[in-house]
Amino acid sequence: MTNKRKSPIEISSDEFKKIGYKLVDDISNFIETINEKPVTTGETPKQIQQLLGNASLPENGTNISELIAKSSDLLMQHSLLNGHPKFFGYITSSPTPIGALADFLAAAVNPNVGANILSPMATAIEKQTVKWLTEFIGAPPSFGGILVSGGNMANFTAFLAARTAKAPTSLKEDGLMPLNGEMVFYCSKATHTWIEKAAVLFGHGTKAIRWIPTDAENKMNTEILSQTISDDLKNGKKPFLVIGNAGDVSTGVVDNLTAIASICKEHNLWFHIDGAYGIPAAVIPKYKKLFEGIQEADSIALDPHKWLYAPLEAGCTLVKNPQHLIDTYSSHPAYYNFSNHEDEPSLNYYEFGFQNSRGFRALKVWMALQQVGKKGYIEMIDKDIDLSQMLFAQAKIHPELEAVTQNLSITTLRFVPSDYSQLEKESHEYLNRLNENLLNKLQEAGEVFLSNAVVEDKYCLRACIVNFRTSEKDIQEVIEIIVREGRKVHETLQGK
Repeated sequence: MTNKRKSPIEISSDEFKKIGYKLVDDISNFIETINEKPVTTGETPKQIQQLLGNASLPENGTNISELIAKSSDLLMQHSLLNGHPKFFGYITSSPTPIGALADFLAAAVNPNVGANILSPMATAIEKQTVKWLTEFIGAPPSFGGILVSGGNMANFTAFLAARTAKAPTSLKEDGLMPLNGEMVFYCSKATHTWIEKAAVLFGHGTKAIRWIPTDAENKMNTEILSQTISDDLKNGKKPFLVIGNAGDVSTGVVDNLTAIASICKEHNLWFHIDGAYGIPAAVIPKYKKLFEGIQEADSIALDPHKWLYAPLEAGCTLVKNPQHLIDTYSSHPAYYNFSNHEDEPSLNYYEFGFQNSRGFRALKVWMALQQVGKKGYIEMIDKDIDLSQMLFAQAKIHPELEAVTQNLSITTLRFVPSDYSQLEKESHEYLNRLNENLLNKLQEAGEVFLSNAVVEDKYCLRACIVNFRTSEKDIQEVIEIIVREGRKVHETLQGK
């Protein structure tokens, strides 16, 4: 009697090696030649569906080699390539090759990093990764935390920890309704949309958000913040949280974190920093002053899959006192046999966040941090900022471009035709329409991928460089592409 079960999904060792080696060769070639490909094919959803087909669920299995080859072709030839050196859209980085290998390894072992007993080594690696990320950004060593899927979840995780810490202890049993006074929270108008989701999903409603205006530098106006908190207290509201941006998603601005921290301390409010994009730049000595106030934060969100170049998904919530996470998320049903060792308590990550079953996100971050070290990341992040500043400078001197903002690695600019009319209202509306049309064309054409930002009512092209493959040559070529295509769009809109 054989001691091995025959299963239709198993792959023999020899076949796994053969297919795996071929796949690694194909991926290696894909990475090596990525700069020769278009950033995106611009295919419509209908065209993509036609490529994929509309077949019913297969009744019988498919040859593995053919399946892997077909899947590789579909993904490598018909995807938007955020690993391309001219991908500057949104805040998705070029993924590290070591991260791809790490995900392969993590999937093979498949630890459930929800409980230490289910993932002893993976849990230890995640704990070390959190410690290293804390050191990386210069936060105090008391911080602990958890790897999550991305910025939304990192901020959500901290939001609920803040609420638990500042609400009456009856909150878990009685909910929000019996509270004497509405719980309210504060953020700048430049804050990411996650805060609106949090307000709705966690029962506060969007009226609980206090949108604080920004100053001339697009930073939260701390004088208005202080006055708004005082007004709410006089009106019987219950302020509990202030969110500062460490690199807002539209323009990359970092709020005055020290001033916000001082206001939070004065009113005993939780100070959260949304650093999902920008806070890794705190590792660079010449930008460290920009991030003063990190040490005073109660929680920080950052995304390794943004400026640490990890493959999706990898976000992180850091909390000054990790007990606040346990107070918020821990539960102990009878069917959990995740007891502590007699000599030391177990670290069970299901007690730190939303998920019970958790994949091994930390491995790709942990391995990349070791591959290049702190110095390697300083070099890459600093270079991204330099390239963004170069793009801004080139736009500033070009007669058909207007450089609008530049912060961290984000530049906003717009195309302004040489025969541009100075008629105020008409020209303003026309330039917005022109640049919106230009962005759509650029995104579809595949030479470069930018996103947009609206700055002081100007519709701008937005380039966010979190890309270790981008070079000076790419920046120069992007300028040429924007101008060339901008002229064409202008001619079309003018009916020429």
